[in-house]
Amino acid sequence: MTSPNHLSVRQALQAMEAGELTSEALARACLERIAERNAEVQAFTALDPAWTLEQARRSDAEPRGPLRGIPFAVKDVIETQHLVTAYGSPIYSGHQPQTDAACVARVKEFGGLVLGKVATSEFATQTPSQTRNPLNLAHTPGGSSSGSAAAVADFMAPVAFGTQTTASTVRPASYCGIVGYKPTFGFINVAGLKPLSPAQDTITILTRSVADAAWCGFGLHGDRVSVEPVAAPRLAVCYSSQWDAVRPEMAQAIEDLAAAAERAGAKVTRVRLPDALESIIDLQGRLFAFEARQSLAHERQHHADQFSDRLKARLSGGENIDSDEYLSMRQTALIARQNMGALFDGIDALLYPPAQGEADEGIADSGSAQFGALWSLMHVPCVSVPMTKGPKGLPMGVQVIGPYGSDLRTLQVAAFVEELRKR
Repeated sequence: MTSPNHLSVRQALQAMEAGELTSEALARACLERIAERNAEVQAFTALDPAWTLEQARRSDAEPRGPLRGIPFAVKDVIETQHLVTAYGSPIYSGHQPQTDAACVARVKEFGGLVLGKVATSEFATQTPSQTRNPLNLAHTPGGSSSGSAAAVADFMAPVAFGTQTTASTVRPASYCGIVGYKPTFGFINVAGLKPLSPAQDTITILTRSVADAAWCGFGLHGDRVSVEPVAAPRLAVCYSSQWDAVRPEMAQAIEDLAAAAERAGAKVTRVRLPDALESIIDLQGRLFAFEARQSLAHERQHHADQFSDRLKARLSGGENIDSDEYLSMRQTALIARQNMGALFDGIDALLYPPAQGEADEGIADSGSAQFGALWSLMHVPCVSVPMTKGPKGLPMGVQVIGPYGSDLRTLQVAAFVEELRKR
């Protein structure tokens, strides 16, 4: 029999509804896996097993909602009332929030439970946590949602909350061989998330299947959404200047995927990123630096000695940006979003790299975030879907990117892409 922690969210729900599984058994299996593996993987930062099992027993006694009995891992920049939230920084060691973040409260409202807190890069920026890629402990899991991706990939949790401001979900998902769903900006409420760049911060979902990502993402709104693959999606491989940094194996894998999609009935074209969008790729980083410098103003003024050198350098990039430039950047991004629909004329979704290639060796760096920058700035839904393996035997994924607000359709296209691996 499959161990409960290896079940998908949908499989676990079906088993619970059939009386073949309890939430307590599922949570216990996840906790046993954490006890077995976390010393090596270092995904979880805070646990209270007795409390988690108590939540599960309550769920079994009064099952309700689309998330009934499902244990969520929560990225450590998302506040939890019961478990400490340190935001990946020594400044907040032992910090105990007074309330749950909105997304955590919604999990509980619709029947789910909190499994534990998982590691994040420092304030969800570039300085990595100690988390390792569970598929090869000598390699990075990506960042900043490092613990979220590692926990799901290693069967410690069926689902985890992550965040993305640049590429903090799509890259770790690609590196760890799982699904990373960055919804349309604002789809999941960010109250209780430590702000970094409020113009771009997005709470995300990491799972082992597209169907699970859709179920959990929409389940936070009380909806029960079953995603089926689109029969014949209209896809476009989107090229840009960023492809200069893509490794040959990633570029070839996306071309191979496009060919497989055509054989499976998809219409596949090639498009070039318009100059108007190319010109604002670098704007994302400057906007990030300005807003992060403000968001972390208290910490910067009172605890800068506990910042990493990398964070200090990144925040310094916002020093010489004045209010006029900031408002201009916001206006430029808004106009680009308003005009972005043209890129999707006759196209359901774009195919784009989520990373340069497979996960790099070592954990001192979590890889380049550049491939999520534009799409995070544009507020569009993105789904990183496992695609193939690279030359070192580690996963590589592909980004499926849809128009603003087209989350359900984008997930349906992502499900089509997911199915190509089984053909």
